[in-house]
Order: sequence, then structure tokens, then C-alpha cells
Amino acid sequence: MIKRQDLEKIESQSLASYAMKSGESKGRQHQEAEHSYRTRFQRDRDRVIHTSAFRRLEYKTQVFVYHEGDYYRTRLTHSLEVAQIARSICKSLQLNEDLTEAVALSHDLGHPPFGHTGQNVLNKLMKGHDGFEHNKQSLRIVKLLEKRYPEFDGLNLTWEVMEGICKHAQDEENPITSNKKVRFPSLEAQVADFADGIAYNAHDLDDGITSNLFDLDQLRSVALWEENEKKFDQQYKGMDFKLKKYQVVRSIINELISDFRQATLENLKKYEVQTVDDVRCAPIRIATFGKEFTEKNKQLKQFLHKNMYSHRKVLRMEFKAELTLEGIFNAYLKMPALLPESVQENSQRGSFERRVCDYVSGMTDRYAINEYKNLYSADEGN
Repeated sequence: MIKRQDLEKIESQSLASYAMKSGESKGRQHQEAEHSYRTRFQRDRDRVIHTSAFRRLEYKTQVFVYHEGDYYRTRLTHSLEVAQIARSICKSLQLNEDLTEAVALSHDLGHPPFGHTGQNVLNKLMKGHDGFEHNKQSLRIVKLLEKRYPEFDGLNLTWEVMEGICKHAQDEENPITSNKKVRFPSLEAQVADFADGIAYNAHDLDDGITSNLFDLDQLRSVALWEENEKKFDQQYKGMDFKLKKYQVVRSIINELISDFRQATLENLKKYEVQTVDDVRCAPIRIATFGKEFTEKNKQLKQFLHKNMYSHRKVLRMEFKAELTLEGIFNAYLKMPALLPESVQENSQRGSFERRVCDYVSGMTDRYAINEYKNLYSADEGN
């Protein structure tokens, strides 16, 4: 039987010198006995998957509200796609797949209902109370809000996973992010961050086509789309558009990943990176796209912002989402007795406004919509 020590030995022998090895982790806030056959980062990944916050991502929006259609991506499917891309990149660069997977699966835990609209609304409602930002909320969830163990609050994840979740915001409790010399997180965390962007843009492009938010002529103004479509048109005459769409999006993802790998390898060589500390203290962020694909990816993001995120159909959903969250939040502030007793009484978890924010941000789209109806509908509610 393979033991944890055997896995740690394999990591030391097979991973790059600048990869983060689980056996070299700075550990956890609360000391725990090590597992017999799982590494520290494997345990972190498993802890994230079993949280309530992770399960709720199934009914939290990527762009479209959950009832718009079963096809559209949710935060859960997005997180799985990010983890798959991040693992593929890390395997090819000889980085720690388990660490990047744990970061990728946990990076959206703090997202509220209704996507980025929800974050903007809660940030506005929490003005004067330290605001709201989903990366910080993800960190708050894994450090405090998830209650799974009798010895401590939160999940007691390793410092390296928390470093990746908070995208390297300063955290006095974390020995990594509190170090003034450290400018960037581990390369595994950087890979997870870029995998998030690759998955987000390519798959929003896919969902936008499916929802008819833009037509083929508009798509052909995007270099990444036009170049890859031409490639498949030359190879396959008269291909069904639905099938071609899958192939083009798949090819875009592959091109972005390939360029990212190459540009990152060039930076590793250029800045003579040999250790994890070299990555963290480097003069620039080591993980990157090349110049050409930085511009192409930027063009894709601008296209999506103009033709998808600013589309009338999406703006209508955002308007309704804003009314819903503001209505729920203000109702709780006006009448705290509407909240569950656990939220009302748990003062050690922050101010009343922060506890309301925690509760509302943890809602799924479906739960928030139903709660708004129950609070404001004249019909008998629960």
C-alpha cells in the first residue's frame, strides 16, 4: 500500500524544483495529525468538495440565472472546468496538480447568487462595513464559516491553498502572505488563476452563442474565433454549426493553454527560477501569456463585455437580481427576527451586517428568488 510519505517522495523526485511539494508545506493554523495515505493538498481538495458552500455552487449563476436553461454553466461546472484546465497545465509543467486543484475548486466558494451582479450589489450594501469581495469571502468561508470539526472553525486548510484562494491579498495570519518580500503566490496558484480566466472567457463565448446573444458576423470580428473557424472550415466542408462551435471553442482553449505554457516556461528560464521562493519573490508574475495572445485574449474579453455582459437580456436579469438581493438584505436589517436564530445570535462571527451578508451571499439563485417572494408576496409564504 502506498503511504503519504511515498507520495511525498514521488513529488520530490518528479516535480520541478520550483513546484510546491506537499511535504514542504508551511502547514495549517491548527495542528493536526497527518493522514496515512493522503498528502496535505489532497486532504484540502477533499475538504473543499465536501463543504456546503461547494454544493451550493450548483445553483449559483455564471452569467445566466439558474432557470434560464439546464445547458448554461453554473459556478459548480465552471469550477470543475477550471480544475481540469489547471491540472492539465500543472502536469505538463511538472507542478503540483493537487495544490492547483484544491485552489481551483475553492476559488469561487465566496461568490454570491447572481454572479458578478450579486457581488456588486452586496459590496454596495456593505459600504461602511468593510464591503464585500468574493475572494475575501471564499477565505472567510474556509477559515470561519464552514463548521465541520469540533476542534476549530473552518476547514483548517494549508497556508498554500489559502494563499491561492485570496489571490495573494495581505493576510497577517498567513505566514506566506504576511511576508513583505513575497510579491506573488505559488506558481500552482498562478496557474489556477489563469485557468479561471481561460475557462471563463471561452465558455461564456459558448453560452453566448447558444443563447443567441451574438451572430456569426459579430463572432468573426474576434481573432481567436475567426482563425480557428477558418481552420475547421478548410478541414471539414459543410460542418454542422453546432458541432463546429464545440470544435472552435475547444481549439481556442487549447491555443490559450499552449501559449500560456510556452510563455511561462520562457519566464522561468529568463528569471532563472529554481525554487518556490524564487516564484514568490520574482520581479514579475511568472505565469503569463505571450504578447500576441495577451492581445487576442483581451479582444475576446472586450467582445464578451460589449455583446454579452452588456446585452439587454443579461441586463434585465441583473436588474431583477439587484432588486431581489436589496429586498432581502434590507428586510433582514429592518426585522432581524426574519433570520434564522443561528444568524441572529452568532455575534462572534462579526457585526450584524456582516452576518446578514454571510447569510445572503451563501444563498443560491433559486433560494434567493424564493426568499424574496416569501418576504414580499401577498400570497402565503413559508
